[in-house]
Amino acid sequence: MMTDSITEFLRTFFQLSTTLIVLFIIISFLVSLLQQIVSEEKIMKVLNHPNKTVGYMLGTLFGAATPFCSCSTIPILAGLLNSKAPFGPSMSFLIASPLMNPVMMFTLWILLGWEVALVYFIVLGVFSVFAGAIFSRLDLAKTYREVGIKVKQEQEPMEENSKVKQAMEDAWGFLFPMLPYLFIGVFIGAFIYGFVPESFIAGYAGGDGILSVSLASVVGIPMYIRAETMLPIADALIAKGMSLGTVIALIIGGAGASIPEVVLLSKLFSRRFLVAFISVILLAAISTGLIFNALL
Repeated sequence: MMTDSITEFLRTFFQLSTTLIVLFIIISFLVSLLQQIVSEEKIMKVLNHPNKTVGYMLGTLFGAATPFCSCSTIPILAGLLNSKAPFGPSMSFLIASPLMNPVMMFTLWILLGWEVALVYFIVLGVFSVFAGAIFSRLDLAKTYREVGIKVKQEQEPMEENSKVKQAMEDAWGFLFPMLPYLFIGVFIGAFIYGFVPESFIAGYAGGDGILSVSLASVVGIPMYIRAETMLPIADALIAKGMSLGTVIALIIGGAGASIPEVVLLSKLFSRRFLVAFISVILLAAISTGLIFNALL
């Protein structure tokens, strides 16, 4: 029995590690190429669409195209607001970027299947659009305290081969700082696969009701488990009996409104904004978790 558990642990650890490392390199490479083409100035111009609904949708899509965690999104947000980008679409970007970025989406696809990734993308996309509209309607733009940020100097256009070289360097540069988080997540996930009985997970964390989902949403915020760490763990928890919606709520709470992100936002916005932001993320986590439990 112990030999089988060790074998399962090693097999899972090697398989998940290899798959995720290859995935991260490919996605980071493609996103770096995209970022060399689409500058922050171009994003700002597109967000200034005369149709507000289209602007919210474009803000969500730009957020989904950026490979940033919640903390890395804040300097980009400050740059957009300082450049007088419209507030509502910028808020859609803020919500979507850490929750719908390419690394998050493709990892969900690989580990949990394309159906899960598709439903997740649609639900969070709709929520990001509505969140931008709500933040704008509440007139929260007045809560922003403009701060000075360093702006990158305009670079000379690069040749195509230089762009590819830069994209590969960016991909490796993104991978190495992420590796500790990935290996921690894979280790814990593989341990759960190999050694934690299904009856334990099902008995203590297998609920799919609103109480379980709400608790997971609240717990996720102070945990601040990066997506690279949480997703392999989530895969193992689901395999052992935890409901899909409860795990999704935990991921959204941790990735969407972590304590470090809230601290950074407190430097840019008043307390009224922070209350609204945390409330929106919790609502997104709970609603999405319940939708997943109802549909999948």
